[in-house]
Formats: sequence, C-alpha cells, structure tokens
Amino acid sequence: MIEYKQLLAYLPESPLASWSHSLPQQIADGLCEKRYGDLPAWKSALAQLPKIKSSHNNFADKVEIGAVGDCEASTRAELQSVLESLIPWRKGPYWLHGIHLDTEWRSDWKWDRVIPHLAPLKNRLILDVGCGNGYHCWRMLGEGAQRVIGIDPSPRFVVQFHMVKQLAGGDYPVDVLPVGIEDLPPKLQAFDTVFSMGVFYHRKSPMDHLRELKEALRPGGQLVLETLVIEGGLGDVLVPEGRYAMMNNVWFLPSCDTMLSWLRKMGFSNPRVVDVCATSTEEQRSTHWMKFHSLPEFLDPNNPALTAEGHPAPIRAVFVAEV
Repeated sequence: MIEYKQLLAYLPESPLASWSHSLPQQIADGLCEKRYGDLPAWKSALAQLPKIKSSHNNFADKVEIGAVGDCEASTRAELQSVLESLIPWRKGPYWLHGIHLDTEWRSDWKWDRVIPHLAPLKNRLILDVGCGNGYHCWRMLGEGAQRVIGIDPSPRFVVQFHMVKQLAGGDYPVDVLPVGIEDLPPKLQAFDTVFSMGVFYHRKSPMDHLRELKEALRPGGQLVLETLVIEGGLGDVLVPEGRYAMMNNVWFLPSCDTMLSWLRKMGFSNPRVVDVCATSTEEQRSTHWMKFHSLPEFLDPNNPALTAEGHPAPIRAVFVAEV
C-alpha cells in the first residue's frame, strides 16, 4: 500500500509546513493511474508482497532487511517473484530475506566515495533529488538522519521503494515521493542537506537546477551534487548534439572547474570537488534484476575510453558546497 500518513502528519509543524497544502494533490497527480498505464499492475504486485516479520534491519553499511531464516523457502520464492515483477531495478544492491537483489548500479560504491566528505548526517532533515527507488535514502537513515525525503517522478521507482519499506516494517522516517524538484515550494529553505546525484546532466537548464537546489536548503545547509563531467579547464562544457552513452536526455557535461564556477555564480559558498571517478563496467552493468543494455553496450567496443557516439567515456565527480 502506498500511503504517506506519517509524513503528512509531520509536515504542518515542521520546516516543511509551506509544502503541506500542495503535497497531497502532487502525490495524487504523481500516482495517477490514467497517466501511467502500468501503475495498476505495479500496485497490484505491491499488494501481493508476502508479509514477513524481519528479524533485523541494517542500513548502516548496506541495505539489508531480514535474514534467510525469517521465512520458508516457498515464501522466499514468492517474494522473489513479486520483486521481479518490478524489473528493472537500477539502484541498489539490496539484501531482502536472503535474496541478493543485484541492481544495475553498485550504488553502495558511490555512497562509500561520497560519505567521508560530508557534514555528519545525524539528526539532519535531508532531501534526495532524483533518488530512484530510494537506495541512498536508506543509507542516509543509516547515518542517523532525522528524516529523509526522496523525490522522483517515476512511479515504478516509488513502488519499488514501498516494497522495500513494507518489508522493513516499522514507521521509519523515510519516504520517496512521486514529484520533481520543481514541485517544491519556492524558497523553501528547509533542508539541512540536499543531494542531487545523477540528475544535473539531465536538466535542460543547469542554472535553474542549481537555483532550485539552493532554495531548498536552509541557511548553512549543505549541497551534495554528483554529475557527469569532462576533463578540461574553466569554461569547457560538452553539450552532446545527439545521444551520450545511448542516453538522449543529456544536456550539459561541464569540466570540474566550470562546475565550480557555476556553483559560485549561483551563490554557493566554498564549492569543492571531493571525488572524481571514471565509471566502470563493474559499477554499472546488466544483471538478472536489470536485463537491458547497460554501460558495456554504451561504450565504443573498440575503445572503452569513448562512448558509442565517440564522446569521452563517463567520468563522475562529486561537488560539495554550503549556502
């Protein structure tokens, strides 16, 4: 069942009070079955998720819910079948009652690269923009966050998140909402930390995205931005005319120096690069849980330093800044 009773009860007396009036309708619009023809089937799968009491949950160094001994083999097979009905699973991995849900992305590797460079997340109100199925939201909770709100307009990812949350049991203060960052109230200035990981290059207007991220942060809050970059100096930007690594919605890939300049221009304080890493075919690849083409097929088969279109192969950088 997809419901947000706990969150909606929290909003009116919280720093997010100005969002409490518009959010219920935004959720209804984001989960409108007339707009998303596959949504009824995904919600039906969620309703069929077997009820298993979890012996333990671990969000600190992985996302692990329960153990093999929590259910019979037949129940585990039923659980796997329901989870498979929501393929593709892109962010993870998850361990769910002994099932290793090996997702397309090793999102735990990204988390391990990011977390050492951040202000402690304990007791913070956190927004994760473009969170997918919410893998990193669980890891943020594992760091002691007071409350985590992920947003992603894809209803498949929202249903995947609710499958995991239902298996976890309890009223964990973590939610994934079917909305985009443009649905937040303007100049909200509420979150202690805002994450935007793997989103920036999908935005047609990079400056507008940086403005939206800044307006979501309280004074003194921290931005964590991870994006594709190119090698180069100040002012260098790749704007692919066609696809990039087989993606048709990639707009701006700046150099690190250019990204830092943009962050300063938009009023962020002390922007810095904390990690630069080439994406490997071990970190992003096809699996049983994501059966379609992935990074190995998106690269030039004769030169893995290039994408299939001849652009530089993916390099990802993490930027941190304050407001």
